[in-house]
Amino acid sequence: MTNHPLDAEAPSGTPAPETAARARLVGVLVRTGEEDRASFRELYALTSAKLFGVCYRICGERQAAEDVLHDVYLTIWRRAGAYDPLRASPITWLATIARNRAIDWQRAQKIRRATPIEDAPPMIDTAPLASETMLQDEASELLHGCLQGLEARQRDAIRTAFFDGVTYAELAERQSIPLGTMKSWVRRGLAKLKECLEG
Repeated sequence: MTNHPLDAEAPSGTPAPETAARARLVGVLVRTGEEDRASFRELYALTSAKLFGVCYRICGERQAAEDVLHDVYLTIWRRAGAYDPLRASPITWLATIARNRAIDWQRAQKIRRATPIEDAPPMIDTAPLASETMLQDEASELLHGCLQGLEARQRDAIRTAFFDGVTYAELAERQSIPLGTMKSWVRRGLAKLKECLEG
């Protein structure tokens, strides 16, 4: 059985760049499974471009792909502890999650288009609970400072959604605004929060 090219070693005896990159990705994914937030941020930096590409190819819309990608990383945060390096390469495991979430989105759009709105069944809001996200530790000085830097409406929406477990739909109803607007507030707020935390 021949070795895969990615498993080859460089002439000097050191691991090939591809092997080193794969080992690094395995490491950050495993540590993410141990709820290491710094590793989760590194995992996002290393893989978000590729996973966004997976989502975009299936969704066909940039905004939809960004929304799906957000759900993808929440899923990764929750499931990383189940990752087994002996069963799948890290990028294959991650891309599978991205593909499945994007396909779920695509199917939901087909159902929405095919069903008259008055006949559509109630949709279950999939907004994550605070216990399922990487934003659990509000007491963190850095996180608190970054939150304070957000617009009041974004900060309040993120605090309520992620720390109190309130769904986007409930938030929108409380504020008497469309659900899409509330999701947009949260999405933009999370993007600014990420920039602050990684800065």
